Amino acid sequence: MPTIYPFTAIVGQKRMIRALILNAVDIRIGGVLIRGERGTAKSTAARALAMLLPDVNVVVDCRFGCDPEHSSSWCTECRERSTNGGLLPSKERPIPFINLPVSATEDRVVGTLDIEQAIQKGERHFEAGVLASANRGLLYIDEVNLLDDHVVDVLLDSAAMGMNIVEREGISFSHPARFILVGTMNPEEGDLRPQLLDRFALSVDIVGIRGTRERVAIMERHLGFEQDPKAFVAEWQGKEDELSQRIVHARTLVDKVEYTSRDLLSIAALTSSLNVDGHRADLVILKAARAQAAFDGRTSITDLDIALAAELALPHRINRSPFQQEGMTPESLQERIEELRGQAIAEEEELQEKSDSEEGAQEKKT
Repeated sequence: MPTIYPFTAIVGQKRMIRALILNAVDIRIGGVLIRGERGTAKSTAARALAMLLPDVNVVVDCRFGCDPEHSSSWCTECRERSTNGGLLPSKERPIPFINLPVSATEDRVVGTLDIEQAIQKGERHFEAGVLASANRGLLYIDEVNLLDDHVVDVLLDSAAMGMNIVEREGISFSHPARFILVGTMNPEEGDLRPQLLDRFALSVDIVGIRGTRERVAIMERHLGFEQDPKAFVAEWQGKEDELSQRIVHARTLVDKVEYTSRDLLSIAALTSSLNVDGHRADLVILKAARAQAAFDGRTSITDLDIALAAELALPHRINRSPFQQEGMTPESLQERIEELRGQAIAEEEELQEKSDSEEGAQEKKT
């Protein structure tokens, strides 16, 4: 097995790293699309993240890596084994890293049911696809903009539902399909349709680092890795373990992160003021904000968490006007959130005063 470049050794690209980490903390966020020029560590970061994440507990002999502790998401085969009184022993395994080729077809992605065998022998035979291999792992799609639109749609549907259901001629088979979805692309080779862009939860636009010192650090680290990969990985192992443990702790914390009605109001006011279509962005911002709070070891979200989440959830969902993407920084977003929250509170108080005065006038009449 080839030695993978350490995640913590990547220089710069903080937005990309944060987007990947948040998806690792909460797989339900819905993946990240990384758009950038060639040679900006897009694929390196995706592979490194997979190596960084801890092993998962799976059902022994299950082709889909079902989680023995969550029977509601078991595949058809595991459910049948359990119903028939079979034991479902478990074991630890590294999370899979699956690289989807651009030439992949829908059958290759979702899998196929052998109808002939079902008719002739009365047996259900399912040929697993890419989604089965990627379950509870990381699915990486390089040049996602060159993949067939229908295949991308199927992938994003599965990522959103966490389940892959294949039905043919009245026969169905289902298995869990929860994975960290990472798509990368070079915009110079064409863009995704807006409908597909919106289906990616987070998006990051990256460019090559311009700082001289950072570029020197990139050269030095890559030369060190090429000369002695094992020694280089060992040098960064401490930081890798530290980040891995922090992600594991955040995973246990994320469902405990609380939010208030004012937090929801801030998110809704922000997306509404930017004329964001639909409601997916609101949900993504909330999930990402909770993941950010959990990663920081907190159980409640702040305006900064919302701003950091919005910085990743909005760039591919809004037009350049009225709010320039170049100015979309956590600081500017936080200022806008505070401003909108102040306006909302003022409107709320005004409505309350109006309601109170109307009630008072009604009481005088009676």
